[in-house]
Amino acid sequence: MSHDPLALAIDVGGTKLAAALVAPNGTITARRTTPTPAGDGEAVWRALADIVGDLLATDPLVLGAGIASAAPMDLRTGTVSPVNIPGWRGFPIVERTAALLPGLPVRLGGDAQCMALAEYHHGTGRGSRCLLGMVVSTGIGGGFVFDGRAHFGTSGNAGHVGHFVVDPAGPECRCGARGCAEAIASGPSMVRWARERGWRPAGDTADGVALAAAARAGDEVARAAFQRSGAAVAHVITVASALCEIDRVVIGGGVAQAWDLLEPAVTGALAGWPGLEFMRAVEVLPATLGVDAGLIGAAALVADLTPAVL
Repeated sequence: MSHDPLALAIDVGGTKLAAALVAPNGTITARRTTPTPAGDGEAVWRALADIVGDLLATDPLVLGAGIASAAPMDLRTGTVSPVNIPGWRGFPIVERTAALLPGLPVRLGGDAQCMALAEYHHGTGRGSRCLLGMVVSTGIGGGFVFDGRAHFGTSGNAGHVGHFVVDPAGPECRCGARGCAEAIASGPSMVRWARERGWRPAGDTADGVALAAAARAGDEVARAAFQRSGAAVAHVITVASALCEIDRVVIGGGVAQAWDLLEPAVTGALAGWPGLEFMRAVEVLPATLGVDAGLIGAAALVADLTPAVL
C-alpha cells in the first residue's frame, strides 16, 4: 500500500459493534459493523474479531488500534465491563485485540471520552483548550480533553459527569445514588418523568423523539421535561467549570438531537445562575460528528489526528 499507515478504530456498543480504518486527517476510509450478540461474552468477541479481520484483510497497513467502549473499564488491566454488554465483566479486550495485531500498540478509552477527543480535533471542539464533551442519551457520559490530551483518571473512568449529584432529594439513579444528572436529564428519565405527570405520546411509542415532537407542538409537560433536563445539564457544566475551568462544552447523543429544545434550556439555566466570571465564560455547542465520533476518537488514541489547521 502506498498511503500513510491508518489507525484501526473499534467502537463497542450494546446494540452494534463497529470497526474502521481512519486516516491521519480523521477520514474513515473503510468500516464494518455487526449487531452485538446477546448473552455469551465469547460470542460478542467472535463477532468483533470477525469484522476486524475482514477489515484488516482489505488493508493490513495499520499503526495500531484504538478502542472506544462503554464503561466501566480499567486501563491498568485493559479490561472492560460495559453495563450494556452483560457477558463482558472484566473482559480483557486490550489483550485480545493485541493478539490480532502482534507488535502494534492497542489503546483503550471510554466512548464518551473518545467522542470528546474526536470533537476536539475535528468537530465543534476545535480551538478549545479545556473541553468537556457530553453524551446525553439513554445515559449521560462525558470526557475531558485538556490541551489536546484526553484525561482518563487512574483507572480510565474519569468523566462520569452523569453521576454528578444535581438534586440530593431527586429520583434514585441506577447507580444507587439519588439525584444524579443521569436520573433527571437522560432520555428515558425525561420520558418517565413526563409520563408520571400525564403526558402520553401521539403515537404508540413513548420515547425521546415523541417527547420532543410534543414539546414542539406546545405540550406543557413535554416542554417542562426539556427545561428540567437542561437545568440538570447546566448544573453539570457549572460544576465542571469550577473544577477544571473548561472553556467549551460539546453535547451529543440522542437527547441533543432536539437541540432546538435542549440548548435554550441549558443556556437559559446557565444565564440565570450567579457564579464567578471564569465559570460563566463557557461556550455550549452541539456535537457535529454524530455516530462517527467514537471511531474517530478511538483512532486518535493511537495516532496524532490533529488537522494541520485548527
